Amino acid sequence: MSMTPADTQPSPVRLAYLVSHPIQYQAPLLRRIAQQPDIALTVLFGSDFSVRGYKDEGFGVEVAWDVPLLDGYTSEFLPKLRDTGTVSAASPISHGLYSRLQNPDRTPAFDALWVHGYASVNALQAILAANALGIPVLLRAEGWLGDRDRDPWKLALKHLFFSALGQGIAAVLPIGTRNAEYWQHYFGNTVPQFPMPYAVDNDWFAYRTEAAAPQAAALRASLQLDPARPVILFASKLQTRKHAGHLLAAYAQFVTSRDFATAPYLVIVGDGEERERLEAQCRTLKLDSVRFAGFRNQTELPAFFHLADVFVLPSQHEPWGLIVNEAMAAGLPVIVSSDVGSHIDLVTDGLTGYVYPVGDIPALTHSLTRIFATLTTAAEMGHAAQQRMTTWSFTEDLCGLHAALAHTTRRLAP
Repeated sequence: MSMTPADTQPSPVRLAYLVSHPIQYQAPLLRRIAQQPDIALTVLFGSDFSVRGYKDEGFGVEVAWDVPLLDGYTSEFLPKLRDTGTVSAASPISHGLYSRLQNPDRTPAFDALWVHGYASVNALQAILAANALGIPVLLRAEGWLGDRDRDPWKLALKHLFFSALGQGIAAVLPIGTRNAEYWQHYFGNTVPQFPMPYAVDNDWFAYRTEAAAPQAAALRASLQLDPARPVILFASKLQTRKHAGHLLAAYAQFVTSRDFATAPYLVIVGDGEERERLEAQCRTLKLDSVRFAGFRNQTELPAFFHLADVFVLPSQHEPWGLIVNEAMAAGLPVIVSSDVGSHIDLVTDGLTGYVYPVGDIPALTHSLTRIFATLTTAAEMGHAAQQRMTTWSFTEDLCGLHAALAHTTRRLAP
């Protein structure tokens, strides 16, 4: 009997993805991967706390995401040994990982295992189980070399840890330039790299931001904003390391040199431990053009992007900052500190936004001045920012993942 072309098609690569819990940023990417005909994706979650609703320690409020977290791809929740409803080295911890990675006949159930992060019991036991079964491991994480100061002995221990870890990793998936430098520093050339950039659903944010136009007047009214005045936007957790206080100080300096009738507002979206102190700072600085909008869910953010003229993230110790992707995809220029890891790849100073030295409030003030130098500067830079995101997308993610799977499984065309 002759074989048809369909009969000779190779079966899809069976890819398992281990991650702590369903993450709102990742769900759209997982749906895209699941649509690939040559990849059979199964996502293994350690916890379901983000689906059930939980109190986010950073925001300080109860969070129930209003976007689908589990639709469009195959997933399952692993049996639990420990689950505190948060993510840490010791939570969640699953059991039965070794069994789940193999078939009843004890052959490997997957052709590759992709692990998100390495500094947890779950990640390490998954890597060990995959190694024992002969399943190549792909590693993706956010680390970068400048994230924080460490004692020399801790750095020595970390080098020892990575020398051992590297023996069990078939390839790493860098999220950006700083992350690639991190892997090169610890793994050298012994572990190949296949870039899989940290991206968001650019089209979703662009479309939803444009679609928010009919609601703009109502949102402005609810925040008591004069439609003739521009808006500076901050949207993140109100934690110390996010340094919203630096933005308030810079904003206070910036508005003193501008006419009150045309001076931009500052809208702060988010909640957290610093909110009370930030509100007190506004009273001290007599800033009556600052609005605290509180925590807003994922589908609400595009309306704020539509409202804004520029987005600012003054964070310290920010490995990436996906909110920067979102703002740029929505057509906003961005001002970010030098500690925001995404700036090397996404922000071209003077074209898509500005980068200033972290903690340098006068430099942040100057960046605000430059953004509003003319009536069209912000809009022109916002257009350039949106254009930049066209090549930092899920398309590049899929290319990197395919290349990594082709290299490690020898099953896909490179």
